[in-house]
Amino acid sequence: MQTTRRTVTAGLLATALTACSGGGGSGTSSTQVTRARAVPNPAFDAWVAAFKPRAAASGISQATLDRAFRNVGYLPEVIEKDRNQTEFKRSLEDYLAIAASDERVRLGKSALRQHGSTLAAIEQRYGVERQIVTAIWGLESKYGARRGDIPVISALSTLAYDGRRGAFMEKQLIAALRILQNGDITPDRMTGSWAGAMGHTQFIPTSYQAFAVDFTGDGRRDIWSDNPADALASTAAYLQRNGWRTGQPWGMEVRLPAGFNTGLAGRGNARSAASWASMGVTDTGGRPVPNHGSAAILIPQGASGPAFVTYRNFNVILRYNNAESYGLGVGHLSDRILGKPPIQAGFPPDAQGMTIDDRKELQQRLTAAGFDTQGADGVIGSNTEAAIAGYQRSRGLPVTGQPSMALLQSLR
Repeated sequence: MQTTRRTVTAGLLATALTACSGGGGSGTSSTQVTRARAVPNPAFDAWVAAFKPRAAASGISQATLDRAFRNVGYLPEVIEKDRNQTEFKRSLEDYLAIAASDERVRLGKSALRQHGSTLAAIEQRYGVERQIVTAIWGLESKYGARRGDIPVISALSTLAYDGRRGAFMEKQLIAALRILQNGDITPDRMTGSWAGAMGHTQFIPTSYQAFAVDFTGDGRRDIWSDNPADALASTAAYLQRNGWRTGQPWGMEVRLPAGFNTGLAGRGNARSAASWASMGVTDTGGRPVPNHGSAAILIPQGASGPAFVTYRNFNVILRYNNAESYGLGVGHLSDRILGKPPIQAGFPPDAQGMTIDDRKELQQRLTAAGFDTQGADGVIGSNTEAAIAGYQRSRGLPVTGQPSMALLQSLR
């Protein structure tokens, strides 16, 4: 979970939306390795045999080791994922098109209603607003629909054996064994992503040890259960412990005055709300920037794109995942779940001169022509690229798989 996990599994939400896949046309792949199969690997078996004494020296009992490693095997798909993490350099516009898609907002509103009493009790205990917890849940596992089905002990053992990040992964493996030893979960139910992130809100084992809570009072911190209460409360506890301030916003979209000095933007240039107001920065309704303490201005796509003012709680969200796009995604999705509007400012055209509406139209027309993009979210991913290539091939055009205005014109 969180900053450490994101550093290790770079490419999840920090620079991509693989964990938020679901934009139909985007074609981003899931972070899960579905039905990963173990294969014989004598060298891996030798590594496990050598690891067990180290685990025992760290306080893991023989009984726990026997249970945990009874069905453990080497998972080549995990190594493949680790070696081939695609660094999608998505714009904020593309990021939010998936992270705060109409579907994710709709599901978030439904989750907030369905689990309202639990989220209210969590908010009462930890002081973290329910919409923030719900938004993190939505981004991390699409409200529990994508918790991961890979055996965690096999995944972490495979990654620790592989050695590229061996020391870190062995630390996570020891922590996972301690979780088993504590009785919070059984080996067969301890599943997660290929990188060992677990449960509704994707904790790595060391973060679980530090922050997971037994909110239901059944004696187990069960973040894997279909009942998300422990997982959601653990997320709130994490944010609380990292300095969340109850009743304060994460931030908001703002309007910058003409000629605004973009050199003042960035989290390192925080200043008072009064200072920003004196420069002419307003909310989207033209009112002065509200005073919720020191604030920074972010302009992820430059002066021609949307601007945001962010407060202390935004930085707390970044402790969960130290990527500004993630923080903006959580904040904006939480607002949308409460019924607030989409981003008001327009985004600049992409490198091909296309707006998101152009890209949506391209996807719609490709699908209508028999080249299915698997949805029309305006985000260009592998599904759309394959559809473009198929169309180009059918027309005898150079096969690039890349969108363009000329391509769109040819489909009109």
